[in-house]
Amino acid sequence: MSSLIFLLRLISCLLEILVYIIHVKMLIVIIFYSKIIGARYYRNDYGEDFLKNNILSPRDTTGHGTHTASTAAGNPVSMTSMLGLGHGTTRGGASSARIAVYKVCWSDSCQDVDILAAFDDAVIDGVDILSVSIGGSDASIHFMDAISVGSFHAMKKGILTVSAAGNLGPKSSSLTNFSPWAISVAASTMDRKFVTKVKLGDNKIYEGTSLNTFDLQGELWPIIYAGDAPNKEAGFDKDSSRNCSANSLDIKLVKGKILLCEDRIGPSEAYRVGAVGVLVQGQKSMDTACSYPLPGCHLHSKDAAKVHKYIHSTRNPVATIFKTYEANDTLAPMAASFSSRGPNNATPEILKPDLTAPGVDILASWSPIALISDIHGEKRKLEFNIVSGTSMSCPHVSGAAAYIKSFHPTWSPAAVRSALMTTAKQMSPDKNPDAEFAYGAGQIDPIKAMNPGLVYDANEEDYIRFLCGQGLNMSILLQITERIINCSEIGYLTARDLNYPSFAFKAPRSKHHLNGSFKRAVTNVGLPMSTYRAFVTAPKGLNISVIPNVLSFTSLGEKQTFTLTVNGKMKKSIGSASLIWDDGKYQVRSPIVVFDERAVNGKGANLYRIYCICIVIFNLLLYIIIIG
Repeated sequence: MSSLIFLLRLISCLLEILVYIIHVKMLIVIIFYSKIIGARYYRNDYGEDFLKNNILSPRDTTGHGTHTASTAAGNPVSMTSMLGLGHGTTRGGASSARIAVYKVCWSDSCQDVDILAAFDDAVIDGVDILSVSIGGSDASIHFMDAISVGSFHAMKKGILTVSAAGNLGPKSSSLTNFSPWAISVAASTMDRKFVTKVKLGDNKIYEGTSLNTFDLQGELWPIIYAGDAPNKEAGFDKDSSRNCSANSLDIKLVKGKILLCEDRIGPSEAYRVGAVGVLVQGQKSMDTACSYPLPGCHLHSKDAAKVHKYIHSTRNPVATIFKTYEANDTLAPMAASFSSRGPNNATPEILKPDLTAPGVDILASWSPIALISDIHGEKRKLEFNIVSGTSMSCPHVSGAAAYIKSFHPTWSPAAVRSALMTTAKQMSPDKNPDAEFAYGAGQIDPIKAMNPGLVYDANEEDYIRFLCGQGLNMSILLQITERIINCSEIGYLTARDLNYPSFAFKAPRSKHHLNGSFKRAVTNVGLPMSTYRAFVTAPKGLNISVIPNVLSFTSLGEKQTFTLTVNGKMKKSIGSASLIWDDGKYQVRSPIVVFDERAVNGKGANLYRIYCICIVIFNLLLYIIIIG
């Protein structure tokens, strides 16, 4: 009898455990499937050709949307990698947040009418943060593009828009999103980089970069220079085939060999002609790694030149390409070469980008129906992919903003932006010649941004007064604000006096004496009873003062005003300075950048190239010293 009772109790216990497991599994399924709580798509007009290349649904066919969404708010997933690269746990910046999808981009374009419709729907749906990894306009029209207008509508309802700065760097004044009521995010490197080695028949080894997951197992293959294999039947010669443009190479000469090309377009043509692998000569910065549909490596120009010399110095040149491995990038974080630079075209004295976040070689989720690259010959479809761009840095900040908003739900978009900017990790203008025009306030620090101490707040009326100060007429103001605005009644605000967490001063001429001031107000969100003192750093030749230089608060939410004055003469095209309000617990840092027309006309891009050359020379000298 006792055995029967024991058996019945055991069965009852097992049933309870089974029910618990079922409930847990159901909970996991509910949590997983409630991550995306809604998805819409927008297309104003389309024809038959459009339907051939697109799926008329919210589904992601390119991988871009999946990658950015999972970076912003994806669930933690362990043991992830891209075919072994970047192995670890991936998670979004705000992994407990939920995602609403608004698909506005297609194979041919992202249309303004669709973008505006999506913004308006998102506002009605009540989203908290809008993450927009879409290029805006690089024109000097004052905030008339769809993203600027849509983000203004969102700001009016207390919704912060985070946008990508653009991928047109290192050219100066190349920003594509720079609205002062939204965050513009630049891209920076991480302390992880991907390295691919190439070995020649003379046992020389060169290091480049790529995401090469193919394994030639160290086997040496014949290697040929693209200029030596022109497709003469199609009218190409050695000068026109060296870049490996489409249909420029002779299949009979290249098939079964490793190919050296002088341009990044080479991998597609290399695949077409049946090359075993491809080496791409670096003509730009090499801070990003790319996937190719065959073994490949992007080499520094100097190393590619040595490979070229080797090919023509022996009768039977051979080489091999090894699989990519991960290494530590000791120079990180640095502004990515592709990341768009300021000053912004509309209002140079509003510092943009606002800040920077990791945007180089980012591992995140990928659409299962999307190829991992758009290079001809690519057939791989993966759950995770590694890509680069300000599209990737943008959702890092979106996730951080959502995290802050979850603790401070009543904060305005400007307050959240201020918290992120004034707590960002300072970056060095010595390592980044474009200085604040490359990285804004610096690299985000989401944990510190939770408690910034002070915030620079602004509201709809401030931005309207700013637009009036920019000289916009009533018709344009109506399109942006959806209100009839009389500027003479509401008042005017200069760019310098918009309550922004940064300061930008444009000198009238190079090496010209300058003098100007900025008015600001800070709101206490730290300790109720607190006293902040101003600490200013400035380059030689500039005198920056703050009046008053001590701010005393007696309650939370209290506001205090101050004036910052810049006086002196510049020697360089860009001068980096900073203001820190310090109460002993909180350090509220604002970047100050003083510049002249040389910064606008591309001085920084040239300095960037000079800096990269200096780094190469330094590393070479260090190598010689170590070997010696």
